[in-house]
Amino acid sequence: MKILMFGRGVIATVYGWALEQAGHDVEFYVRPGRAAQYGDTTSLDLRDTRRRVWGQRVEQEWPVRFREELEPDHDFDLIVLSVGHHRLTEAADFLAPRVGKATVLVFGNIWAEPLDAIGALPAEQVAWGFPQAGGGFDENGVLRGAILPSVLFGTVGPQTERGRVVRRVFREAGFRIREEPDFRGWLLIHFVSDAGLFSQGLRLGALADLAGRRRDLREALLAGRELLPLVEARGVVVGRRALLFRAPTWLTAPLFAWLTAHFGPVRDNFATHSDPEAEEPRVICRDTLAEARRLGVPAPRLAAAEPSFAAAPVQ
Repeated sequence: MKILMFGRGVIATVYGWALEQAGHDVEFYVRPGRAAQYGDTTSLDLRDTRRRVWGQRVEQEWPVRFREELEPDHDFDLIVLSVGHHRLTEAADFLAPRVGKATVLVFGNIWAEPLDAIGALPAEQVAWGFPQAGGGFDENGVLRGAILPSVLFGTVGPQTERGRVVRRVFREAGFRIREEPDFRGWLLIHFVSDAGLFSQGLRLGALADLAGRRRDLREALLAGRELLPLVEARGVVVGRRALLFRAPTWLTAPLFAWLTAHFGPVRDNFATHSDPEAEEPRVICRDTLAEARRLGVPAPRLAAAEPSFAAAPVQ
């Protein structure tokens, strides 16, 4: 299959590598001028847990191919669209006249209603998923991160043949497929859980600074718990999906502290989120707090952390 990764972010790079390793023809679409900036290879330092619980270390210079133009008559079968939630509609509108016959996998956080978030993209050509990987580029340009063994998929509307094909592509690349029947609800719960974690991480500096800190992780879990009524106000039945936040924090906070300090995949994922000026965590917190205020849902811990994410990061 011929696959185009939209952008050269962490998720696009990690899964682009995994899909190419499975035999697919992978390219990256980047903005004009970026191909020369990125060079011909990407330095990887990954923990791949698809086959081993503690992961297999991958360290390599991976040859990559970039393109700075995308004509409507291209021959890509799949376009993987993984961008910050606040840039999704802009990216989708850019792709809409250039999508051709390809399936577009929307692969990341969504806070707006899903069909609104994809802008002008034809919904019948869209598949919906969520990555289970994370990481970041360090100061030397090395991508450090972890790949978990599963990938989440769901539907917005009926399941389609395109969606089944995309699932098969990831399954054949060694990923377990997790199906989420209420994909919209899952996205909203995940978003506010991110807001809870990021708000407390940004209060300290960055998400990486939360690792191993039991008291601060307790505050992050409580911040997420306070935000559950917000997703309920948007029509989501939270149910068992929020057990992590509703469980006693005397139990969950020490467990979370141990995982972030000692369990390789989780520890590495946290450690790579060390940039205090990263844009996406701040926007997640700002958008969540704005929605809470719009709907009149109290969010005291998120509001208390507002000084740490209210201002735009220095560029």
